[in-house]
Amino acid sequence: MKITLKVWRQKNPSEKGAFETYQVDNVSPDMSFLEMFDVLNEDLTREGKDPIHFDHDCREGICGMCSMYINGKPHGPKDAITTCQLHMRSFQDGEIIVVEPWRASAFPVLKDLVVDRSSFDRIIQAGGYTNVNTGGVPDANEIPIPKTIADKAMDAAQCIGCGACVAACKNASAMLFTAAKVSQLALLPQGQVERKTRVERMVAQMEEEGFGNCTNTGACSAVCPKEIGQEHIARMNREYLAAKATSDNV
Repeated sequence: MKITLKVWRQKNPSEKGAFETYQVDNVSPDMSFLEMFDVLNEDLTREGKDPIHFDHDCREGICGMCSMYINGKPHGPKDAITTCQLHMRSFQDGEIIVVEPWRASAFPVLKDLVVDRSSFDRIIQAGGYTNVNTGGVPDANEIPIPKTIADKAMDAAQCIGCGACVAACKNASAMLFTAAKVSQLALLPQGQVERKTRVERMVAQMEEEGFGNCTNTGACSAVCPKEIGQEHIARMNREYLAAKATSDNV
């Protein structure tokens, strides 16, 4: 396969970026998208040019770092996968592929396709944890949780914080990410003690980071590699309203 890439290049956060075009020959359909980028970077390095910077780690769809906007869709044309799980057989020989970083003011571009997603970390630090001292590790059967509730909590816990939801939303909202983290703990007994302060602090931090409001279009769930649903946003909204109704800060 021969592929034409139009890739966003940007030296640093302060300089303006632009698309540059590259031709990649001898692309195997069995290559992953990131392996194809490795081949291109090897060619650029041999030519004495600066390789394209992109973020990655596990290459197994677990870490969420391989954040690329491919042909107008976060993580590319396939559903429920990350960029590292996307293979070149998903494209046609001779196809032009446009690759750019996440576009959100809360995710500033550091270089090329690498963005700073530390805003997500600060949302978690604001309340996405439990402080309750539970002592030693209890037997799983000592805290009976209905399977339906456990399944919902696990669905929310699947969020890998990749930011695809933000990239897909026309308002660059982080509601799905924040809701997944709030919902996960709100459903479990360990998260009950701090549930009110948790949702208040995390929503406040989300707004402080500059993320937009939810559009209610469902674009975030449509591109989520873990297929996290809108019901978690609804749960977070209920948690937030209940917390505000009984808050000492009202």
